[in-house]
Amino acid sequence: ASAKKDLGRMVMTYGNVYIAAVAMGANDTQTVRALLEAEAYDGPSLIIAYSHCIAHGINMPQGLEQQQAAVDSGHWPLFRYNPELAAAGKNPLTLDSKAPKIPFKEYAYKETRYSMLTKAKPEIAEGLLQHAQSNINQQWKLYEQLAAMSYGGDAGKTETESATQSA
Repeated sequence: ASAKKDLGRMVMTYGNVYIAAVAMGANDTQTVRALLEAEAYDGPSLIIAYSHCIAHGINMPQGLEQQQAAVDSGHWPLFRYNPELAAAGKNPLTLDSKAPKIPFKEYAYKETRYSMLTKAKPEIAEGLLQHAQSNINQQWKLYEQLAAMSYGGDAGKTETESATQSA
C-alpha cells in the first residue's frame, strides 16, 4: 500500500500558489486567517478544508470534535503556504498545528469507514493502521523540517532571473 497523495505539498512546488489546509473544528481562527490571506493573495489560491461527512460513519453532531481528532492525530496537519512571505525572504510555510498527540487509531476507529475492516479482516486492518501511522509520522517530520527552514527568497524565479538579480 502506498501513502495517500499530499495535494498541499504538490501545490507548494509551484512556488506561486497560496495554499492552506484547514479544519474549522480544530482551529477556527486559522481557518479564517487562511481564507483572508487566500483572498488577499494576488494569484491563484487553494484551500483544502477537512469536511466531515455522514459517509464517514460518525455521529454528525460530533463532527467538529472529529475534525479536532484528525488534526491531533497528524492525519490532517494545518498549514498555510504564502508565496508573499517568500518574496520577502521569509519561509512561506507556516505549520499551524502542533505535533501529533494521539495515535491515528484513536481518530480513525471513531469512524465506521475505518473500523469496519477490523471486524471483517482484523489482520489486514492492523497492517494498514501501522502503515498509516508510519506515513503520518514521516509526513509530520517533513512538514516540521520545511517549516523550520531558513529561506533565500528565490521562489517562483527561473535560474536566469535569480542569477540576474544576484549579479
